[in-house]
Amino acid sequence: MDIILVIVVTFFAGMGAGLGTGFAGMSAAAVISPMLITFLGMDPYMAVGIALSSDVLASAVSAYTYGKNKNLDIKNGLLMMASVLVFTVVGSYIASRVPPAAMGNFSVFMTFLLGIKFIVRPVMTTKESMQAVSAKKRAVQSVICGVLIGFICGFVGAGGGMMMLLILTTVLGYELKTAVGTSVFIMAFTALTGAISHFVIGELPNAFVWVLCILFTFIWARIAAVFANKAEPKTLNRATGVVLVVLGAVIMIFSFFH
Repeated sequence: MDIILVIVVTFFAGMGAGLGTGFAGMSAAAVISPMLITFLGMDPYMAVGIALSSDVLASAVSAYTYGKNKNLDIKNGLLMMASVLVFTVVGSYIASRVPPAAMGNFSVFMTFLLGIKFIVRPVMTTKESMQAVSAKKRAVQSVICGVLIGFICGFVGAGGGMMMLLILTTVLGYELKTAVGTSVFIMAFTALTGAISHFVIGELPNAFVWVLCILFTFIWARIAAVFANKAEPKTLNRATGVVLVVLGAVIMIFSFFH
């Protein structure tokens, strides 16, 4: 494996994944996996394992940054996470029982569309209007939405971060920063579960590629999260939208040539 090529590919994969995570709570798997498979010819199962483990630290540092800036709903995030984890397993089981469908592209296309939505129709919900919802209603909504997100993630195999961001902002009416903060908080745990199960079932990946992906994703996620927490809502919507549109378009092009 050419060392220069590995460094270049992992740098750009980590940059795309880190920006997506820090700005939009997006799963690193959506960016890292296609790049490792396309440019380094890596086994898809191993590529997903590397992407998931890169997600763990990147999501954790992003969640810490959002939490420090009081843009994180831990209580409802934990409720949603529990139902996401349970129904991801249910979705995976049902997916294994039905004929394979070309649903992998669904999350990539959704990333692109969601990016356009943030640019054209920004989420301008305020913390005040978000907190006006009763705690009981919010808790019930969190569990129901977690079931839906988990099932779709398990069934489709991707798109968790995007589904979470879409549902938190549109269905639950979260303010954008809190939506991203809560999303990355949940993603840190779901990615950890996914990464461990991947490496237990399969084998440990190439250490050099693995460490570089984790490092670059972590650095860029931290940069994006710090910027996102300081930005005005309108600026953040546009920045998030641009990141999602670019990533969605790039991954679609990769998939087309692969």
